[in-house]
Amino acid sequence: MPYQDFRQFLDVLRQHGELVDVDRPVDLDDDVPKALKQTCVREGPAFNFTSNGTDYPLVAGLYASRSKALLAFEATEETIFEKVLSGLDHPIAPTTFSGEAPCHEVVLTGDAIDITRFPVPIYSPKDGGRFITAAIVVSKDPETGVPDIGHYRFQVLEKDRFTFFAQVFHRFGKNIAKCERLGVVPKGALVIGVDPVLAYACQVQCSDTTNDWDVAGGLRGAPVELVRCKTVDLEVPATAEVVIEFEVDLARKVLEGPLGEYTGYYTPASEKPTARITAITHRRKPYFQGLLTGKPVTENHILKQIPFEASFWRTLKQQFPTVGSVAIRASGGVQFYVVISMQPRFAGEARQAILAAMATNVRPKWVVVVEPDVDVHNPSEVEWAMSFRVRPDRDVFVVEHTPAAPLDPSIDNSGPLATHTSSAVGIDATRPVGEPFAEVADVPGWRDYSMPELKK
Repeated sequence: MPYQDFRQFLDVLRQHGELVDVDRPVDLDDDVPKALKQTCVREGPAFNFTSNGTDYPLVAGLYASRSKALLAFEATEETIFEKVLSGLDHPIAPTTFSGEAPCHEVVLTGDAIDITRFPVPIYSPKDGGRFITAAIVVSKDPETGVPDIGHYRFQVLEKDRFTFFAQVFHRFGKNIAKCERLGVVPKGALVIGVDPVLAYACQVQCSDTTNDWDVAGGLRGAPVELVRCKTVDLEVPATAEVVIEFEVDLARKVLEGPLGEYTGYYTPASEKPTARITAITHRRKPYFQGLLTGKPVTENHILKQIPFEASFWRTLKQQFPTVGSVAIRASGGVQFYVVISMQPRFAGEARQAILAAMATNVRPKWVVVVEPDVDVHNPSEVEWAMSFRVRPDRDVFVVEHTPAAPLDPSIDNSGPLATHTSSAVGIDATRPVGEPFAEVADVPGWRDYSMPELKK
């Protein structure tokens, strides 16, 4: 059964030792980002910071490890791709919540609006301000009415105003551009604290005509229950902890940023529109949520991995039936560095798979193919294959003029993204097909051997 709300997921995390309540006083701009970075690197628990200088607890680190992602989907490493892909193949339409929605237990409008009362950290020291990073942004196409959900960064400016960063090729950016063209005021809602599968649904790349609530329902295996907002014509999850309704002010622009982004580098400040908050609604005693961004590994990377990997795996599997596992590594921002496990059936097939991977919308800069005896999620094993199965003059190649990925600091980012090109490296770390090769010296059965002393 899917999680009914954010709080049920927190209870499950506690039961598994994946959520720690931090009741001592913490500083939002010092203690919180340091704690989150540590837990991300160690694949540790999420934190509930109850004494953070505001009236609301801050939950953060929910996406800090693969184990928590598997708990979110109620899956194992062996079943996760099948579960995600089955959900994508069987969308479920949302339903209307019956009765008074929990997210409307408290409604704030007018002078009562004050976003600065919530715990919004500064994650990196040179960030341009306080960024809401864990919110799901709800918007819709002004012509078709098709809703979109996605993750975008929102920088707090005043108690009732923020600015944001939305690329023109993302659906939220497209919806804003359409509104501007039609002379309509763009509106949206930030949703904080929901069933975690909704956050993962935001990472699925869909067409502009897809109703994202249907996608989220498919991934959950049950409809998302929605309720209409108080001041904007949008629907949001009824059990959300906090909902922030807003109108975009295209005429009033300010500098947005910098922010430490998924590449591990600051994106420079640039002029962006502002938005005026028209209502804040929330549950009684709501949780707020934070999400660490910046140099890998952070929550931002783990959040993307499973949806990206599942879709990428399916694309390759259709062309190369011996593909086993794929890893879109967090160290490469879950974009730039890909490892594929397959058993080549003939000479040159691994190279074909590499080129196919480069042609996907992941736009990787590094693609490595290994055999099934190598764990794609274990960097040491991948590096072992690269060290001892690769002859660089034969197995390493560069493809020039490939499409660049967004925010890549190694290229010239001036001008529109559609004009940016980069290059990509392919590494065939498989043994030559049909040729003799040295035998692997390993200890048989060591993975399943019981050694209780190691668990102490």
